Amino acid sequence: MGWGRSIALVAMLCVGGCASPEAVRFSAQADQTAIVRDGSPAIISRKKTSIVLVKPASRQMEAGRRPVFVVAATNLTSQPMDLKIENITVGQELGDGTTRPLPVVTYDQLVTEERTRQVVGALLVGAAAAANSYSASRAGYGTIHGTAYTPHGISNVTMNYYDPTAAAIAQVNASSQNEALIAGVIERGQQNLATLENSVLKDNTVMPGEWIGGQVYFSPPQGEMGQPKHYAIAISLGGEVHTVEVTQEPIRR
Repeated sequence: MGWGRSIALVAMLCVGGCASPEAVRFSAQADQTAIVRDGSPAIISRKKTSIVLVKPASRQMEAGRRPVFVVAATNLTSQPMDLKIENITVGQELGDGTTRPLPVVTYDQLVTEERTRQVVGALLVGAAAAANSYSASRAGYGTIHGTAYTPHGISNVTMNYYDPTAAAIAQVNASSQNEALIAGVIERGQQNLATLENSVLKDNTVMPGEWIGGQVYFSPPQGEMGQPKHYAIAISLGGEVHTVEVTQEPIRR
């Protein structure tokens, strides 16, 4: 197996099915204002003691994937208040009038998932590197086929040979390629963990006048292909509940 095949083996983990793009729209309530931020819809919910802003983390979402929203809050009182992940809930409104919970995925859960992906990726990279090294170890071996003319007639000749120089060059190249492959996987894993650390919302105490925000992940809503899905994001803060009504639907071309 050559270097190209090793890359292809590793890439198999990174290739997924194509998902249909979907967009989000909000239904503003009496104490809410619909706005646009960076080209995406957003909602501002104002209560007596706090203001909450909710917007999708990207302009498009993919059907069947976890929705990601940015949730930010400010404290209008003179006392600190806690913004906790356990106080953010999401429920999908079903056609029969019932509500299906869409559990919020915490930062710790996302980190665990990322580390699991890194372990699986490391195993696959190890297999690819081993295959690459084995291929390089065989690079010095070869076979020559020819025809020999002798007083007794013509004979087909097969000769096996070993070229130590070719083998050494192939092994050096394989070692360099394997190191680059492993380093790339480690770097991507570190970048993914850093992104989660910097972007995902965690428990925070919101001081008076302070804005705190981050990304919130939750389980994907279910529904028929091509049909809109309705759910509500509820943020409890300072004894008040901000409920944001969301419709996630296919993008019409």
